Amino acid sequence: MTPPATRSGTGAPAELFFEDLVPGLTVDLGTVTVDGDEMLAFARRFDPQWYHLDPQLAEASRHGGVIASGFYTVSLFMRAYVDHLLSRAAADASPGLEELRWLAPVRAGDRLAVRVDVMGARPSAARPGLGTVILTGTMLRLGPDNRPEQEVLRTRFRGWFALRPVETNPDAAPTEGDSQAEGGPPEAGPAETSSSESGPAGTGPSESDPAESGPPGAGAQPTPPEAAVPEAEQRA
Repeated sequence: MTPPATRSGTGAPAELFFEDLVPGLTVDLGTVTVDGDEMLAFARRFDPQWYHLDPQLAEASRHGGVIASGFYTVSLFMRAYVDHLLSRAAADASPGLEELRWLAPVRAGDRLAVRVDVMGARPSAARPGLGTVILTGTMLRLGPDNRPEQEVLRTRFRGWFALRPVETNPDAAPTEGDSQAEGGPPEAGPAETSSSESGPAGTGPSESDPAESGPPGAGAQPTPPEAAVPEAEQRA
């Protein structure tokens, strides 16, 4: 039986899982072009510093013109990451960033090549069914010949991704071990070894001890009257 479809980061059925994101893998996230109007609108709303908004002041400064807010650049990276990876992958949340660096100014009209590299991956001990993937994201400015000119952003972060679901066959007959694991009683029968031989020291009687697993009288024999301990010795 196939488990219910695992959703990608955008809600579509996932096609990539934790097991697919192996260290050394590079995923091309495409190329984005910086829209000048959008860049300014972002700065007015979220980062209204003069070198992001004022052309005259920015032109007269060491920046040589208006530059994008670094958080706008990160937003461009995030959109490319969603469009080209998370939309296909069984993505959960992210526990956070470890590094975020703005390495060069970004300006209106820049064309930025985006990619992520898988640096490490391990199953999550805190969240069963998920794996933690360590990724490095980069953005590089492209020249007129489409060759990378300069790295403008680098970030290292972690993401949680679901493990690939395991298909089960409901028609398969359960084995003896399966039935006992699901709570079925063990087969009745005399114990072949005593509890002192089959169980570790200090753990008490083994599961095959008739006194524990069998009904009263099934394995233990009543004490004959002549072997009974006198009442006086019992009190002693």
